[in-house]
Amino acid sequence: MPAALAPTSTSRRQFLTLLGISAAAVSCGTATATGGSGRTGSQVTTLKYQGAASSVTLPELAADLGHLGDLTLEWVGNTISGPQDIQSAATGQTHFGSAFNGAVIKLAAGKASIKAVISSYGVDRFSYGGYCVLEDSPIRTARDLIGKKVGMNTLGAHYQALLDIYLSRGGLSKADAGKVEPLVVPPVNTEQTLRQKQIDVGVLTGVLRDKALAAGGIRPLFSDFDLLGAFSAGTYVMTQRFIKENPDTVRTFTTGVAKAIEWSRTTPREEVIARMAEIIKKRGRNEDTSTLRYWRSYGVAETGGRIEDKEFQLWLDWLAERGEIKAGRLKASDLYTNEFNGYGKG
Repeated sequence: MPAALAPTSTSRRQFLTLLGISAAAVSCGTATATGGSGRTGSQVTTLKYQGAASSVTLPELAADLGHLGDLTLEWVGNTISGPQDIQSAATGQTHFGSAFNGAVIKLAAGKASIKAVISSYGVDRFSYGGYCVLEDSPIRTARDLIGKKVGMNTLGAHYQALLDIYLSRGGLSKADAGKVEPLVVPPVNTEQTLRQKQIDVGVLTGVLRDKALAAGGIRPLFSDFDLLGAFSAGTYVMTQRFIKENPDTVRTFTTGVAKAIEWSRTTPREEVIARMAEIIKKRGRNEDTSTLRYWRSYGVAETGGRIEDKEFQLWLDWLAERGEIKAGRLKASDLYTNEFNGYGKG
């Protein structure tokens, strides 16, 4: 069955408002991830997290490779939304979450006490978001999108930001760009929803993109790689309180994820895919592993997932230009730390 489409009243001026968490909401959130069981001495060693169906996250890969030392991961469910994932971390429901860096900025602007510790995903020639249309669609340029529906996994995150950049570079005024309608469609339903013409453009990524293109009848309009080239797009974040109280845990986690990033880069692709298939089968969640054959890369740009100012500054400038945040209120260097990433130090 096709996915039910989200309400259409969300305007472009409400970019990222799905992340509108007040400071009170954060401070009063469930604190289960900041204490309790799973401790060695005074530091937490069992990390709660959200995963993704039929795929392997970098922390899951790091754990299976033995790079997390005495840390264990406790899966609490799956998410398809970066903003929701980091909200769960900010409110103490999980210990870490991953999202688009623009969403991290918006959450920090809402006075959530969080900090990015390592890049979690990115864009390269293998790993990118393709904005796809039907083969016979008349849509060829940004201007052709006026009045059209664009399906993506969540609003107020990576793919809405890149859509806005595409429209701007295509010469659309803010008024015309506002006539392009972004809608939420779960990734697993995007291909079907596009083929049934319930949307005009669908964002397809990774294995879902390659599988859809291989089936025919769909062509790419543009991609985030076309627009910006290779870049790290998202990060894993933790609360500053958790980082302060658990520095050894954060160091082990971050360095372990960094090692997993480099292992995935330097290991033959077939071996990486086989390892991922084993991980998925061992966790026993009744998931399909057939799409793993399309996996190419996590897309993280920098060695060991180390974070650079430019990965936040681009979105700081863009959000300020849109009036979503006050210019100069946040500094890129205040949003992240590489202190705990021991990969390649020295």
